Amino acid sequence: MTHDDGSLHARALERARAAAHPPGEFVGQESFMPASEIRMLAGRAGIGRGTRVLDLCCGTGGPGRLITGAAGCSYLGVDASASAVRIARERAGDLPCEFRVARVPPLPQGTFDVVLLLETMLAFADKRPLVDAVSRALESGGRFAFSLEAGAPLTDAEQARMPGSDTVWPMPLETMRAELRRAGLEVRWERDVTEQHRDTAAALVRAYEGEAAAGTEAAGALIAGHRIWVRWLSSGRVRKVLVVAELRR
Repeated sequence: MTHDDGSLHARALERARAAAHPPGEFVGQESFMPASEIRMLAGRAGIGRGTRVLDLCCGTGGPGRLITGAAGCSYLGVDASASAVRIARERAGDLPCEFRVARVPPLPQGTFDVVLLLETMLAFADKRPLVDAVSRALESGGRFAFSLEAGAPLTDAEQARMPGSDTVWPMPLETMRAELRRAGLEVRWERDVTEQHRDTAAALVRAYEGEAAAGTEAAGALIAGHRIWVRWLSSGRVRKVLVVAELRR
């Protein structure tokens, strides 16, 4: 693929993602979470003016820009992708957002009032080191706000069918609650958003199929993966849950 072809492909995917969400709900990057859901989670986590927020695996910073613009918080986003961080910085404009290239764990030095992890818990095969690092990074009374793909680990057959299965590690909700309790984090709020995320996944499949980019190998894998998510979220194989847990120590 040439550079120009790559740019056309990226623009096609961006159009598809925007088209899959209702007006005003697309946050500018791949996600099943609409803007209204991100604002709800931020509100439940107590993010407001002056709140120190650490956003893990922030991608190109769409949710960070949304939250910072609405709440006036102090925001640091980190992501392992240098290209994603570069885009996040370019798009932030005059917003008081800081972005760094970093793999997690470990987490950046300092303490925070809220740690966010949106749509990326799935990528951590071993979630215990992450939860422990979040616990250490929070002030007493601080909140960990995240989305969880709740379900049993993939079978060998499921791994064989899912593109990028090395980053697909669901965890049962009760197991996650136990991990949080072990690290001193008490769940304060949960919301099941399975149906909403199923509908978004289905809309993304239709939108990707409608773009010229659907003819590329990468888009084919993307569509195949999203079709699997539609089946899993429809059947209850995986549930999507928003969680806010508070550090008690």
